[in-house]
Parts: sequence; C-alpha cells; structure tokens
Amino acid sequence: MAKASFSLIKAMYDLFSINNIFFTVLGYPMSYIEFFGTIFNLWCVYLVVKNNIWNWPIGIVGVILFGFMFYQINLYSDLFEQIYFFITSFYGWWAWIHMRNTNQTDGKELSISRNNQKNNLIYFIIIILGTILLGYFTSNIHIYFAEYFPEPASFPYLDAFTTILSFAATILMAHRKIECWYLWILVDVIGIWLYFAKDVRLVSILYFIFLILATRGLISWSKIYKHEQQKI
Repeated sequence: MAKASFSLIKAMYDLFSINNIFFTVLGYPMSYIEFFGTIFNLWCVYLVVKNNIWNWPIGIVGVILFGFMFYQINLYSDLFEQIYFFITSFYGWWAWIHMRNTNQTDGKELSISRNNQKNNLIYFIIIILGTILLGYFTSNIHIYFAEYFPEPASFPYLDAFTTILSFAATILMAHRKIECWYLWILVDVIGIWLYFAKDVRLVSILYFIFLILATRGLISWSKIYKHEQQKI
C-alpha cells in the first residue's frame, strides 16, 4: 500500500515537473505544466471578458497548474497568489450565482458598476502595504522555511506587487467593478517582462494576450456600464 502511494506521488511529481517536456518549439522546451496551465488560464480570462460564469471553474484548474510551476521557478509570491486565486475562485463562482439569483428576478447577471473614491483609496493603501509586507516575507522565506523553500525568491518585491494587485483585482472582478481591469492591465504589463526574465516564455506571451484581453474587457465593461446608466 505504501509502495503504491509512493509511486502515485512520484508519478504526480513527474507529471507536474517543469522538466517534463511536452514538445520543443524553436529550441524552447515546453513543459506540460506550462503549456496546459497557459491554456486553462487563457481560456479563463477569455470567459471573464465574455462575462461568462464558467471562467471560475476553468480558472481553478489553471491556478493549480500555475501554482506548481511558480514553486519550481522560485516565484513564491506568485505561488501564494495561486493559492489565493484557488480560494477566491470558489467565492467568485458562488457570488456570481448567488447575486444573480437573489438580486435579479429576470436571470440577468450581477450589474457592472464602479468603485467610489473612498474605496479606491482603501485599495491603494492595501496594495502598497501588502506589497511591502509580502515582499519582505518572500525575500526571507528561504531563511524562515529553508526545508520547503531552499532557493531565494526571484524579484521578491516586484513579484509581491503583482500578486497584491491581483488579489485586489480578483475581489473587484467578483463584484463586477470596472476598476478590476485597470489593475489587471498593470499586472499584465509587468508580467510580460517578469516571466520572460524567468524563462517561461509561453507564460510571458500569455500575459501579452492577457493585456489585450484586459484592455478589451475594460472597453466592453465600460460600454455595458454606460448603457445601463442611460436606462436609469
């Protein structure tokens, strides 16, 4: 029994290893985890832009794959980000269903809206403080938990900044706030460079696509918001 369990764990480790190569393109070795993690996360963002509730379960698969990948390439803030995404994806899934059913009698989705200035200021302060705290923690995590994080974090404060931005953007997205797209755009711009520097090039390309989709999402949600406001 123990031998079978060990074999299963080893098989899972090999499957999720960044060194488990799916194919090579233009000399770049593409791992299974990078390829399929990218596909599921791209699919998720596409569904968000389309205002489709299925973005949440699709995204859950994507964050699991990316979580394993980021651990292996020492982007620890991104690892914690995936854990956060995993939890909040269930919340977002529930929120979109619950708020639709309780607030809309005609079956329509939760309305798109904007934050007020007070809430935007609160988010700004949280993002700055969160970046400092998370950046400090991840820059020392190989000291605190050397057994689990043997290598120092890469770009700890920049990685922490994009992670905290993503935390805030996810909450805003769950409540269909237009401001979520401004944060996603900033995350994507930084991510394009960061993941290229860490030599996960497909993920870098993915974030370029995310940038296009986020811009499209901002335009699309803004049009919907203006249209709804004209009805009031």
